[in-house]
Amino acid sequence: MSVLWKFKSLLIFMSMSVGHAHSHNANFSNLSLQDTTETDSVPPPIDTLAELKPIYELDLPKFNNLRNMKGASLITANSLQQYIKGELPGVYVSESNGEPGTNIQMFVRGISKPILSNRDIYASQPLIVMDGVPLIGEHPFAFDIQNYDIERIGTENNLLSNIDFDNIESIKVLKDLSAVATYGPLAANGVIEITSRKTPSDGQKRISINSYIGMSQRPNVTTINGAYENAFRKQFYDLYTTNGRFNDDDVYPIYLSDSLNNDYYGPSNWSDSYYQNGLNHGVNANIAGGQPRATFQFSLGNVKTSGVADDTKFDKYNARFYLNLRPFKWLNFETLFNAARISRDRNRNLRNRFAMMGYFPDLGAPLAPNKEVYDTYLQEFDKSFDKNFNNILEGFFRFQVNVGPFKLKSKFGVDYNEGYRDLFYPSTILENSNFASNYYGYNQRLMVDNQISYDKENGSNYFYAEVGNNLVWDTYKYNYAYAYKGVNDFIKLNLLETDPYNDEYLNPTAFPRQLVYKFLDRTKHNMINFYGKASYTYNGSYTAALTLRYDGSSNAQPTSRWFFSPILALGWNAKNDLMKENEAVSLFNIRASVGRIGHYNLFDNYSQGPSYTAQFGYTGNSIVPGYNGIAVLVRPYDVGWVGYDLPWSYSDNINIGFDLGFKNRNIQVSLDAYIRDTKDQLIMLPGKKDFGYQYQYESGMDVRNMGIDLSASGNVIQNDKVTWNTGVVLGVNTNKLLALPFGYDQIEVNDRLLKIGERIDAFWLYENNGMYQTDQEVPESSGQKMTYNGIVLKAGDPIWNDSNGDNQITKEDKVIQGNIIPKLSGSWNNMVAYRNFDLNLNFYFNLGRKIVNQEMANRFNFIENENASSINSIKEITYWEKRGDYDQYPLYNPWSSVSPFQTNQTLFLEDGSFLKLRTASIGYNFKDIIGNRLGKLGDLYVYISANNLLTLSKYSGRDPELVNYMGYDQGYSLPIPRTYALGFKLKL
Repeated sequence: MSVLWKFKSLLIFMSMSVGHAHSHNANFSNLSLQDTTETDSVPPPIDTLAELKPIYELDLPKFNNLRNMKGASLITANSLQQYIKGELPGVYVSESNGEPGTNIQMFVRGISKPILSNRDIYASQPLIVMDGVPLIGEHPFAFDIQNYDIERIGTENNLLSNIDFDNIESIKVLKDLSAVATYGPLAANGVIEITSRKTPSDGQKRISINSYIGMSQRPNVTTINGAYENAFRKQFYDLYTTNGRFNDDDVYPIYLSDSLNNDYYGPSNWSDSYYQNGLNHGVNANIAGGQPRATFQFSLGNVKTSGVADDTKFDKYNARFYLNLRPFKWLNFETLFNAARISRDRNRNLRNRFAMMGYFPDLGAPLAPNKEVYDTYLQEFDKSFDKNFNNILEGFFRFQVNVGPFKLKSKFGVDYNEGYRDLFYPSTILENSNFASNYYGYNQRLMVDNQISYDKENGSNYFYAEVGNNLVWDTYKYNYAYAYKGVNDFIKLNLLETDPYNDEYLNPTAFPRQLVYKFLDRTKHNMINFYGKASYTYNGSYTAALTLRYDGSSNAQPTSRWFFSPILALGWNAKNDLMKENEAVSLFNIRASVGRIGHYNLFDNYSQGPSYTAQFGYTGNSIVPGYNGIAVLVRPYDVGWVGYDLPWSYSDNINIGFDLGFKNRNIQVSLDAYIRDTKDQLIMLPGKKDFGYQYQYESGMDVRNMGIDLSASGNVIQNDKVTWNTGVVLGVNTNKLLALPFGYDQIEVNDRLLKIGERIDAFWLYENNGMYQTDQEVPESSGQKMTYNGIVLKAGDPIWNDSNGDNQITKEDKVIQGNIIPKLSGSWNNMVAYRNFDLNLNFYFNLGRKIVNQEMANRFNFIENENASSINSIKEITYWEKRGDYDQYPLYNPWSSVSPFQTNQTLFLEDGSFLKLRTASIGYNFKDIIGNRLGKLGDLYVYISANNLLTLSKYSGRDPELVNYMGYDQGYSLPIPRTYALGFKLKL
């Protein structure tokens, strides 16, 4: 054991381990006196050396770990994404909706492919590892049967909201290949590694209770009514119609045509029925104990969060059990399981509802801003029901056998989640056509991991080797059915009824057979890998490590099932060589790595070659694929043609970094620079229309990401009474398209232009230069006036830049501008401690990003949107809310055939940079007052916290965070609330 602990000390000294015993475990560690987490706990004796990541993993936890767990836990977050937002270098979190419990996207070191759909979102998310188990999420294959790419069928709950943060010991990001190599292609987009708090090895009984109660504050809004909207539109009529009157063929909206209609022209007092203050609370109880050779931990928790709009709510129950047995010194057994149930009361947005139903009623009469009328609608809506919940189970069994320098470890892990959604809408809110749907789906990951390792120390030299094999089985499945026009609003059938003793289980008589649509699908992905690792440290200063992986995937084509990945890492403890006697410098490391990692295909149809399908029907709804009107057993893949000989996509990575620390004021700095080239990616190109496809998948897209990750912290003030620790986390990232299939220089996909040498997240827009005041101002060439797609421009039309000088405005004149992903993101954290008081301030920022304000485009484009059966024409009750600055937009002629207020122009492009005071908290530790009344380890910490307090931004919309994955603010998202909480953390 002495040899093991010597090496452990060496790792700590070199600051290259990722064990819990690091002397500078996280920012603000010098203020751990105020921390009520289990700072005195140590890892169970299972792993000694093995639990420490080998020395070749040079990704330092101290600079990539979440800031002190106590300070972060004061954020009343529902999900992992909210918890880590801005806290980990190189991790960007996009919280595009304030509705509690919804999905949130995050990206590590930028994006490796263009984000053109929800499929690309799923393919770009980092791997989440919980206590060594890589977690499984939802699969995007269900989007294949949806008419709109808005939200996935089913629960659409955030599966990462099941984590109980009071039981977390550490959260860190692994980005460099030398660190993520353990998880292989699953980790191609980076890793967020979560380690739960384990039972202290001394076996003493510990009891802790953490709880809070608080509120979400409703926003202040300015409501408008029909009179305001009529006045807004009248200015266009005064400019472009005779005597301010609409033309005979221009039917003025009925709801605005009668100024005596009190429903629309009366009081606009709907906001009290839509916005409300919400009650939030959370509680977690934990008990741990046992004996030195047998320890356990058990916890229970509940969190309830209320949204501030549309009566949305989120509810979570979780339980956790941990057991560690060490019957012999050479044998250790460990198991941990988490179970959770999460449910969500969803929003009542018309847009989400109609998109999910695939049914658009008459949009001519929007919801009225009058409270009495709106409340009547809500009373009818309350006759519906929407049961929406997930059950989640994750955990592992693991044993380890130690035989001298050899260690054998074997682990079986599981992650399983299932979702249920039963839905019914009455006919009174759907033009006398009721609607029912049922969903059941599950995602399951099973894994077996086997490792044999060998380590040997010879003085200041150290050798470590490991070989292993990993098997992973993923299964995704859903059953879904929906139906229209039931016999009445009182019979609500389960459309997925499978009881064979029910005579009508295949043909529910409550709904017409021709209006019942059923879908079921399942996809599997099997993965296997073999790997070997070896590292050697010479003289305690120089480290070289090599990892070789061989990965196989069932989603790869038969001609390329396997992929080989080499990874080389080098490290130099410069302090040990150059500054050994310099006590002022506590740390100086230089490290570098280079390597390759493969990318798994998400969809099994990529492994099949061509998949032939045919759609048959006239309803406009997605249907089961069939031939000659008869349903057949084929997958519903009609998105893109898949050919043969598709290679693996892969990333080549280079990372160089250094870590510097000074004892004086505990200054710590870590800087990483990286280049990541992701090659041979699939992209959809127009083609194969003769086979019934609009697009075909082709490989050959290469994307480069370059950037810098910086973490720095130190004590501004440090004396016997006051300590002020400040730290900054920065992530700088830029991307560039390097290559396209077939040597193309550029391609157009989904109204986005992908061009070699340009960013892959840029907008493609017309440039605005004002408005033509008269017909004579329109440029003329060879006697021809300038045109827009063949339409002659006139007075009242936009002046769009003719970039190619051909006197015609076409898509060739659009320019690439801006970017969706911020060029710089991060946070500035401050913690001030005075005696037993502490104050935490956390600022979060995104800089160098753009937003297209689509909400304003829809507002000004009222002529085209009125009465149109379009997803962007739907008016929520929030339509009667004054948002944005109308005065900054020109008064184009809305009747013009050139669609002057179309979204894809720089007129609606705005600066989306912002700075937020995300968290402010003040707490007091009663340790000195309580003394030993609560026991030797007793402690009580009380705090008050507030979140999302202040936003500084030039953006004219509501919130620069409420932007979808395409960079558009559509105005339909619920606001991110300002929250307050009063809580305590008690240890016994």
